[in-house]
Amino acid sequence: MDIATSELPIELPAGSAEPAGTSCRARPLLLRWGKHLRGTFDRLIAASSLVPNTPVLDMRAFPWTAALRADWEAIRDEALAAIGTQPGAPSLAAISPDHRAIAPLGKWRSLFLWGYGYRVDENLARCPQTSRLIEQIPGLNSAIFSILSPGTHIPAHRGVTKGLITCHLGLVVPRDGDVRMRIGNRTVRWAEGETLVFDDTYDHEVWNDSAHTRIVLLIQFRRPLRNPGRWIADTLIGVLRRSAFVQEARDNLRRWHRGESLADA
Repeated sequence: MDIATSELPIELPAGSAEPAGTSCRARPLLLRWGKHLRGTFDRLIAASSLVPNTPVLDMRAFPWTAALRADWEAIRDEALAAIGTQPGAPSLAAISPDHRAIAPLGKWRSLFLWGYGYRVDENLARCPQTSRLIEQIPGLNSAIFSILSPGTHIPAHRGVTKGLITCHLGLVVPRDGDVRMRIGNRTVRWAEGETLVFDDTYDHEVWNDSAHTRIVLLIQFRRPLRNPGRWIADTLIGVLRRSAFVQEARDNLRRWHRGESLADA
C-alpha cells in the first residue's frame, strides 16, 4: 500500500449503497422492495429530524466528534498498524456484495470495527483507543477504516435510509492531487484530523485523484429524531440489520478472519 509517508510521522456493513442508475435485479428482495418506498420513509424521517436535513451538517451539532478530532493521531496510528499487519483489510466488494456495483475490485478496502450494530472483536482488539472512542458515540451503527487506493473513483450512489448520518474523520489525506467527494451539488475535501458530517442519502461520489492512499474513519450513527420518524427509522434499521445482505457480509468477514479465500478479495 503506497501511503504518503512524508505526510506522516510514521510509515475497508457501513450502510449499503445504491448505485445511481443501476439495475437492482440481482439485489436482495428487501432492497428492491424498499427502493419504491424509500422516498416516503425518508420524507417521514426528515419531518421528524432534530438536526437539519442538509447534505452537509455542522459538526458542532454532534459534540462527540470533538473527541475524535482530539485523538485523531492515535486513531491514525492504530489504523496504519492494523492495515499493515495480517490479515490486513479486505476489498469491500469481497465482504459486502451490495457494494460490488460501486466498489472497484481491490481499490476500496475496509477494515470493519462495527457493522450495523455488530462488533468485530478481532479488529477492535487491535485498535483499543479507537474502540474506546467510538463506543462513546450515541447511536453508533457502523465504524470502518475506509481505504481508497490511488486513482480510484467511486461512482454516484446513495445510502439506503435517512435514519443514519455519516461522519468521516480524515486520517491519511494525500496532498499531491485532488482527493474529494461530491454530495449533491457541493464538493468537499477531507483534512487530516478533521471531521466531515453528511447525509449519504444525497447522491454522492468520491475521487482519489492522487498517487497515494486515502484513509478515513467512517462512522455511521442514528439520526436524532422525534416520533414517528424515530420509530420508522429504528424499524428500518432493525430489518436491515437482520437482512440477508448484512448477514452475508458478516459471514464473509468471519471467513476472511479465518484465512479463507473470498471471491474478489
